[in-house]
Amino acid sequence: MSQDTMNSKHLGKKSSGVVLKNVTKVFQQPETGKDFVAVNHINLEIRDGEMVTLLGPSGCGKTTTLRMISGFEYPSEGNVLIGERDVAKIPPNKRGISMVFQSYALFPHMNIFENIAYGLRVEKLSRSEIIERTAHVIDMMQLKGMEGRFPNQLSGGQQQRVALARAVVIEPSVLLFDEPLSNLDAKLRESMRDELRALQKRLGITSLYVTHDQSEAMAISDRVVIMKDGNIMQHGSPVEIYEHPASRFVANFIGKANFVGGVFRGKKQDGSAVVEVLGKELLFPSPGEMQEIEMNGPCCLSVRPESISLSRDSGDFPGRVTRATYYGAKIEYEIMLQEQPVIVEIYNPQLTERFTEGEEVYMTFIDKCVRVLR
Repeated sequence: MSQDTMNSKHLGKKSSGVVLKNVTKVFQQPETGKDFVAVNHINLEIRDGEMVTLLGPSGCGKTTTLRMISGFEYPSEGNVLIGERDVAKIPPNKRGISMVFQSYALFPHMNIFENIAYGLRVEKLSRSEIIERTAHVIDMMQLKGMEGRFPNQLSGGQQQRVALARAVVIEPSVLLFDEPLSNLDAKLRESMRDELRALQKRLGITSLYVTHDQSEAMAISDRVVIMKDGNIMQHGSPVEIYEHPASRFVANFIGKANFVGGVFRGKKQDGSAVVEVLGKELLFPSPGEMQEIEMNGPCCLSVRPESISLSRDSGDFPGRVTRATYYGAKIEYEIMLQEQPVIVEIYNPQLTERFTEGEEVYMTFIDKCVRVLR
């Protein structure tokens, strides 16, 4: 967004935190009549002004969680607090929230000004206030000059801006996003992602964002919540989630990860771990929490593709290149480590030695980047 836009008048701030306490949602399956637990006793706090993303595979419960906060679904158990008020059984229009949908949900028979002003008219504000607030948001969203157009006369990115403007203009205490960028092409999606994040930070509105796009979640969030089968598997900053995954599922879901089996040989006083890998004992200085790993028991190393170096001369493990894919900024190699394929990414390949398919190489794990998991 332009500097003029960023310096425009601040919308009134009514932001509130959101707290989920033991929230559960059970649906009855029509085919069998059996209960299906979509969300399983989750607890989560979204602080005032924070942007939190729910991330996980299809059917993990992220959209159902969002719908319970919005009021489109009521929880089977638990409490949904916005501010300090339990809204679990309160209708959506009484919660002080706005929602931006995947489909934008614009009214096709209304022009852009009317679409954005709709919520203010529902609130029965004065005509002068409606005009003033709508004009301000139109300017902020860089939609000036398009007020008289209809949704079908706008590009996907412009429609997204209108949907966001309509959500923001009513000055909600909480802003909810249900995969709002999924209908855009890749380049526009990245641009809108950055604009959306800049706007959210500037307005300070508490926001919950649902997406299946990992890079989107990493770029836009203060915290990421990883869900699976209705449960929260881990939550933390993008850095914490990526660099310190708590499980194989989390490591595999965020970015790429190689998993190499080993035997846990012990933990030193400084917290580093000794693991035997393919008959070789290695020391890892930042292994993570290593929950429930028994001494001399099996464990798993989580190694990111960018955390492995390659050499023709020496290294920890010999392997053979089975694939080399050039992407410009990086080369991705598939290396056969005994019978296991390992993915290695080497960035800025103009400055590094290159390897060809069939070539014998040595791999070395960058020890401080390796995590030890169950």
